[in-house]
Amino acid sequence: MIERTIQVLASLEARPAALFVQTASKFVSSIHLRIDNRTINAKSIMGVISLGVLDGQNVTIITEGQDEEHAADELERFLNAV
Repeated sequence: MIERTIQVLASLEARPAALFVQTASKFVSSIHLRIDNRTINAKSIMGVISLGVLDGQNVTIITEGQDEEHAADELERFLNAV
């Protein structure tokens, strides 16, 4: 299992959230996002939108599975580029 906490540069509103979920869904690994005490499935558009990720917040990406490292790398790059 890999956990990475990063500061999000932009809010994950509808379009960026959909692109994030699309990226997460490419991987076999289980992928979750955590803010404070809330954890959601990162492959769920409703979950990502309901998390309400705002610019400047710290978000933890949690990946677990056979491609966990590649998933964590790509999702971190995505959040740093949005």
